[in-house]
Amino acid sequence: MSATEAAQQKAKDASGIRPFEVSFADSDLIELRRRIDATRWPDRETVGDDSQGVPLATMQELARHWATSYDWRKCEAKLNALPQFVTEIDGLDIHFIHVRSKHEHALPLIVTHGWPGSVIEMLKIIEPLADPTAHGGTAADAFHLVIPSLPGYGFSGKPTKSGWDLPRIGKAWVTLMKRLGYSQFVAQGGDWGGSLCDVMAEQAPPELLGIHSNFPGTVPSGPPASDLSPEEKRAYQQLTRLRSGHNAYGLIMGTRPQTMCALVDSPVGLAAWLLDHGDGSGQPGLVEKAVLGSPPGDVTLDDVLDNITLYWLTGTGVSSSRLYWENKRPFLAAGNVSTPAAVSVFPEEFYQAPRSWAEHAYHNLIYFNEVEKGGHFAAWEQPQLFSEELRAGLTSLR
Repeated sequence: MSATEAAQQKAKDASGIRPFEVSFADSDLIELRRRIDATRWPDRETVGDDSQGVPLATMQELARHWATSYDWRKCEAKLNALPQFVTEIDGLDIHFIHVRSKHEHALPLIVTHGWPGSVIEMLKIIEPLADPTAHGGTAADAFHLVIPSLPGYGFSGKPTKSGWDLPRIGKAWVTLMKRLGYSQFVAQGGDWGGSLCDVMAEQAPPELLGIHSNFPGTVPSGPPASDLSPEEKRAYQQLTRLRSGHNAYGLIMGTRPQTMCALVDSPVGLAAWLLDHGDGSGQPGLVEKAVLGSPPGDVTLDDVLDNITLYWLTGTGVSSSRLYWENKRPFLAAGNVSTPAAVSVFPEEFYQAPRSWAEHAYHNLIYFNEVEKGGHFAAWEQPQLFSEELRAGLTSLR
């Protein structure tokens, strides 16, 4: 074989799609429990709410359940029951779930998670979207689903050089969909996935038919106007609260991600960092509600621990944080999107985007709806409602 032929064969092998199965050794799980049991706990917070962060009692109860009752193997089996693959794109292994619908004319859809999420938060929407006839829909509502792990997250490769920002990931997602044989597709996302949808829509590859976001970038630049509507005033108030301290984790990850060595050394430290997602008002966040037995929607404590354990076992506490450092796009800032876009606004999201802002950011807004319940992890919390939103929002693109 000549040098040229060898290079061509290497490139072909790299672009291949390899089956993937989750498998961690028992010793990894034993070590996890040992480290949980050996946790050095801080003093109790000096307030009666979560305004100083996740309360000590919440973390201790979570740790007790994690070390004594939680079973990672159930999650592992759930993941391995799905078609999972890895393929190399631009020098990096990308992990993804790929579920093709049984319905012939299903619409190809790539769904992207955010931080501190993973493909785990999307598991409950697979059946409603791929098999809508069993979940209150029709064959015309079906999607072929591709759910990748972001670079540095979960089972995807960890970048060893800088440069894996949202524009690069957006191009990688197009490569992935084309490699799977999809000449046209739609994209969906919340959190980083929402920002990625905006970037992909601005890149406007011919393969992208449209996007759906439950975390839309719509915030106008400059100071607020003097004639704000009630919805716009509410949104600015929510953003002020968000920026006054709740997003401190993002500021640290965006500037000093490598400093956070504890995220790959202490399971409880990692858990507390991932769980600090209250709204800054002092009210219980998603995990605290799950620990207290009153979870939002369908999220359970074991669901939360599935996601945290994935971060722990894959050692991605720091590598996932680097996306904040890579990002140069103002968070939630209004984009300049002409690609068809659908927006679903959930009432317990960090901010509720007003329709007026969405129309300014998305010049071809094909769908806008304020949903009755659900929050930041909408696909996780309200999978059926979330699935119905995707069907309605993207139906005109079929």
